Amino acid sequence: MINNSSSNSYKAAGVDITAGYKAVELMKGHIARTVTPGVMGQVGGFGGLFELDLEGINKPVLVSGTDGVGTKLKLAFMLDKHDTIGIDCVAMCVNDVICVGAKPLFFLDYIACGKNVPERIEQIVSGVCEGCVQSGAALIGGETAEMPGFYPVNEYDLAGYCTGVVDKDRMIDSSRMEAGDVIIALPSSGVHSNGFSLVRRVFALDGKPDLMAMKAQNMELGGRSLADTLLEPTKIYVKPVLALIDKLGHEKIKGISHITGGGFYENIPRSIPDGLSAVIVRKAVKVLPIFNLIAAVGAIDERDMFNTFNMGVGMTIIVPRDDAQTALETLKENGEDAYLIGEIVRGTEKIQII
Repeated sequence: MINNSSSNSYKAAGVDITAGYKAVELMKGHIARTVTPGVMGQVGGFGGLFELDLEGINKPVLVSGTDGVGTKLKLAFMLDKHDTIGIDCVAMCVNDVICVGAKPLFFLDYIACGKNVPERIEQIVSGVCEGCVQSGAALIGGETAEMPGFYPVNEYDLAGYCTGVVDKDRMIDSSRMEAGDVIIALPSSGVHSNGFSLVRRVFALDGKPDLMAMKAQNMELGGRSLADTLLEPTKIYVKPVLALIDKLGHEKIKGISHITGGGFYENIPRSIPDGLSAVIVRKAVKVLPIFNLIAAVGAIDERDMFNTFNMGVGMTIIVPRDDAQTALETLKENGEDAYLIGEIVRGTEKIQII
């Protein structure tokens, strides 16, 4: 179908609607990768359509999550690399809904930019689609808003929304948690998408940073560059966690925490009921080199590091001690080099790092 919609007056004001049509055409091949059996229609309508398959689900509960990428976007602008931050956007949403055992169904994105450059929008959406593929969600809609005068021409914001489903009788909650349960760590891929306001200050990334130095090999980071290390997309944990739930049964998954902004001290307590405490063994935590570098360069104390960053642990899962080995083996079979970092004890302080 030929779209002859255009407006020279609107274009003169800074909004080129024909660029939006081109961006949609460029996206279509990426979006096709995310199609799942529930998808109805095509992207481009006024609403995204998804037919819910409730086979095997007696009491369906829809679980939704929304988030953005935050100031990690500043690095994408600086390095002119836009094909991975979409993964971050999806990850921040789907990793949240999996904490109650929900299987992500579909995702929508929102891109607001100062100037719609179709090729750049395509790069952004390619990352969103990769995140959807990794999590098993379908990209069924979205919006690109060209907002001249509100955003600089080379900058944009990216946010997303996902919906998942779980049977009410199979939801993960903390009601069965008890002293003696153990805490499993799922390694992160890096800084993920949190704490970048502090990262930018530590490495003086605002203004005119030395891009050559950022792209150079850094032996403190195992030979990777600082740029690649910081832009490494957030790991998506959906499929390994769903596999673990299937293996152990929902009743043996006592709690799941997605470690995002606020680090250990904010996120792990969200899955701990009153009267119990999570004891994390500091020496057991496999801290990634980037966090040691951030702490050293920024002169940041350990308490603040664990209260800001994931420190190399992107998600924690609490299971009965007797099921720990099976859980670790199942996660390893699904690509996660998981390990134990602590246990649940009686107490009033929701988390202790010792």
